[in-house]
Amino acid sequence: MDYPSKVLAEAVGEISGLPGIRKKSALRLALHLLKQPENIAIDLGDALQKLVIDIKYCKECHNFSDTEICEICAQEKRNSDLLCIVEDVRDVMAIESTGKYKGKYLVLGGKISPMEGVGPNQLNIASIERKLEKNVREIIFALSATMEGDTTAYYIYKKFKSFNAKFSSIARGISVGDELEYADEISLGRSIQNRTPYDESA
Repeated sequence: MDYPSKVLAEAVGEISGLPGIRKKSALRLALHLLKQPENIAIDLGDALQKLVIDIKYCKECHNFSDTEICEICAQEKRNSDLLCIVEDVRDVMAIESTGKYKGKYLVLGGKISPMEGVGPNQLNIASIERKLEKNVREIIFALSATMEGDTTAYYIYKKFKSFNAKFSSIARGISVGDELEYADEISLGRSIQNRTPYDESA
């Protein structure tokens, strides 16, 4: 596509580099910004600049933070005996939105995936040992239900099973409202393994 302006072409090129945004969508966004008051684009640029320059990783859990210790780790009311292992910051946000978990987190920064060249040394696994040496009594795996997620959990379990801690995993199975025949084999198998006593009142 020929652009009437090199500046516009450059902006479209940068925007289209974002995940899920193609050139047409990028052009639409760029043109939208041009129609807005100047301060809208300037504020957006400032926010993006702060995002990459000012954001930090929490020294305790590797979550995103504005300070060296994130708000979750700084909360004294949190149960330090519980450590929830997640792959990504988005997982922390998802679990926090439920309001059901009151322990601490550790963000691995991914999962073991030999196909993608990601090994244990590329993840924040070493931080788990420091947690176990302090006061963690239970490690909860909240990893994706994939081969890579299972491999990561198994690796961590094998590495730290000698510590005096309980290992558990979030329940996985058939979602409410799902037809059994459409369930994938992994979910169905786990739903059977993690079955609960039948209750007539349920």
